[in-house]
Amino acid sequence: MNQGVWPVLLWLAMAPLAWTQTRGGPCCEEAGTSATTYTVQGATPKQESLLRAQIQIMQPDVFPRRIIFVPHWQYLYAAKMYQLHVPTGMSSKMFTHLASRSVYIDADLCGGQDWLGHWMAHELGHLAMNSAREDDAERAACEYRKRLKDARKGDPRSSSSNRPLEEASTSAR
Repeated sequence: MNQGVWPVLLWLAMAPLAWTQTRGGPCCEEAGTSATTYTVQGATPKQESLLRAQIQIMQPDVFPRRIIFVPHWQYLYAAKMYQLHVPTGMSSKMFTHLASRSVYIDADLCGGQDWLGHWMAHELGHLAMNSAREDDAERAACEYRKRLKDARKGDPRSSSSNRPLEEASTSAR
């Protein structure tokens, strides 16, 4: 095995033990997929709260297993190890590893609330379509982004799912 792979495998094995912030547990999980079945690693409490609220509003078809915020140098290393191919003219601030259902976020380039929701919708689109193709992810992300937009507007149709985003926004201040 390539010597460069061993540090990544070791890091991936140790990261859940060192960074994992989970909510809920086996008693709270629904059959298969639930908003509580994924972990958020390396995020600030404010980022985690906001991200969980946004994902709850988006109601994705497939949840990630873990969302990992990493410093820029680790992000570049993980992208290289997973042989990430970024389309010409695009930059990469997040990527999804489909096989492990892991979303990697470059913590050094992480933007605000709107930025995080917009791009997380795209990454959830990759998972929903089970495809690395950008156009497939964007097709699925449109519906997720619409749900976020409706929740921000205070649309009565999304009033039940609007509450978590408001709570995350006020607790983040």
